[in-house]
Amino acid sequence: MDRPALTALLRRLPPADAQEAGFITRMVSLLEQAEAPFSRAHFTPGHFTASAFVLSPEADAVLLIHHKKLNRWLQPGGHVEVEDADAMSAARREVLEETGLDGLTALGDGLFDCDIHVIPAMKGDPAHEHHDLRFLFQAPTRDFVAGDEVHGARWVRLEDVNAVESDASVMRAVEKLIRLR
Repeated sequence: MDRPALTALLRRLPPADAQEAGFITRMVSLLEQAEAPFSRAHFTPGHFTASAFVLSPEADAVLLIHHKKLNRWLQPGGHVEVEDADAMSAARREVLEETGLDGLTALGDGLFDCDIHVIPAMKGDPAHEHHDLRFLFQAPTRDFVAGDEVHGARWVRLEDVNAVESDASVMRAVEKLIRLR
C-alpha cells in the first residue's frame, strides 16, 4: 500500500465535523509512525481497514451485513490484504466476499468517510483500533448473496438505518449520505 498516496487521500477528505477531523489526524500519524499499519497483527494502537457504503441502484437504501463477530449490522468491510492495490480495491474485494456484489460504481474519486473504532479482544487478539477507510459505491443491482463471513445481508432504506442494531459510526456515515442527496 502506497503510504504517500493514502496520506494524500486522507488529507483531501473534507471532514464533516471535529470528530472526523481528529480521525484524519490520527490516521495520518499512524501512517507516518507505524512500521506495519496495514498488518492485522499491528495492535498498538491498531491498523487500517477498508469498508464500503453501497447504495442501491435507486440510491434510496444502503447494503448492510450482519457481522458474525460483532453481532450487529455494519457496512461491508475488513482488513487490507497484501494483494490489494489500494484501499478502494480492498473495499471492493470485501463487498464481493461478503455479498457477492461486483461491478460497483465508485461515487467520487476518493474517500467518502473515515472512522476509528475499538475492536474488543477476541480469539487471542487484544483489543485494538480499526482505522477504517470508507468508500462510497452504487450497486448495479439489488441482487446479492450473503457470503460465509456474515450472518446475512440486506438493503436498508437510508431513513430506516437507525432502526437496525448498528452503531454510531454507521449512523454518522448514513447521516452524511442523507445530507448528500
